[in-house]
Amino acid sequence: MPKAVFIVRAVVAESLRDKFDRWYSTDHLPWAFRIFQCEKAWRLWSAVEPGVHYAMYRFADMKVLEAGLARAEFKDLVADFDRSWPEGVTRTWDKTTLAEERSA
Repeated sequence: MPKAVFIVRAVVAESLRDKFDRWYSTDHLPWAFRIFQCEKAWRLWSAVEPGVHYAMYRFADMKVLEAGLARAEFKDLVADFDRSWPEGVTRTWDKTTLAEERSA
């Protein structure tokens, strides 16, 4: 089965970027990593679209990704995000499967 990646895309108001960056790094990402029990996680800021932040969580396959999202704690994680960023941050999610991987 192919690897699966859960992608969260957030658009962050300029005035909130530093605060959001610290919060995601020290609070949200560690919490999400524990809940999801994923293999790996990344955070990225877009160099093309100012204020666009991506968080990506890699799983063994889609079944494991779905299990991570089904955990009761995931609802708490989402609620915390909504409480922490009631304004100035919008987000969307995507569930993807790896189509191809190459290395140098």
